[in-house]
Amino acid sequence: MITRFAPSPTGPLHLGHAFSAMLAHDMAMAEGGTFLLRIEDIDGQRSKPEWEAQIYDDLHWLGLRWEEPVLSQSDRLETYRTVLEDLWQRGFLYPCNCTRRDIQAALSAPQEGAEPRAGPDGLIYPGTCRHAKPPHPNHGTPMPPMPENAALRLLLDAHFIHLAEPRVGGAVFGFQETGPGLRGDIAFTVEEAIATIGDIALARPDFGTSYHLSVVLDDATQGVTHVVRGADLFEATKIHVILQKLLRLPTPIYHHHRLIRDDQGKRLAKRDDARAISKYRADGATPADIRAMVGL
Repeated sequence: MITRFAPSPTGPLHLGHAFSAMLAHDMAMAEGGTFLLRIEDIDGQRSKPEWEAQIYDDLHWLGLRWEEPVLSQSDRLETYRTVLEDLWQRGFLYPCNCTRRDIQAALSAPQEGAEPRAGPDGLIYPGTCRHAKPPHPNHGTPMPPMPENAALRLLLDAHFIHLAEPRVGGAVFGFQETGPGLRGDIAFTVEEAIATIGDIALARPDFGTSYHLSVVLDDATQGVTHVVRGADLFEATKIHVILQKLLRLPTPIYHHHRLIRDDQGKRLAKRDDARAISKYRADGATPADIRAMVGL
């Protein structure tokens, strides 16, 4: 078993991070496996060296150990670019210049006839820029160069059926889930994905990639067999399974765990500095206290 913890160095780790990291570490150790640490720092503007240093400090204090070297996404931008170029040449991407406000306006237009719906990547994109899709390479027209200053969206349509597994009643994508309340073989159809995910962005001009693309490639590169993360990312896993099939990568087993919430039942975020591990440390808490707080 190979698990990983993949924080972004954009703020302090809080109790929710501690729970996820310790759970992934404990699961790997219980099976004589390997625990990995990955730094997801594709957001160059918000990622800070001091936050990364504190990640190492907090995790070591919690008693966690991982294999070296630590993989940093900022060192893999060329890898992500190469994969994007391949998908572009295969006709799976199209450029998009829509802002969030443009998407909201398009979805709110009277002719749409429905309320805007949210998917795992925000509002489900209405396909405004699909007209910008280059000719498919199989049509004999050379592909133009991949644009530099536009988002690149995945053209999620019925052509993806050939990537799905044939099952009784149709073709489905699937993954194995071991998280509480979700355990079992999870299956979803191409049609469900089109309706509930839409044409997600696989690259943004300011990042050069996206969370969805980079996490799929990094998990495959590191040989991660079990992805341990919060239940809030369960729906995003459908995106990742589709990308794994498209890129011919293995699909790990997924374990989506419960979320750590505040006294009002709200999921913790990095702005919740009062729940930061460093704050508990400064107040005299021990790693055993942290484990008790999160129910481990």
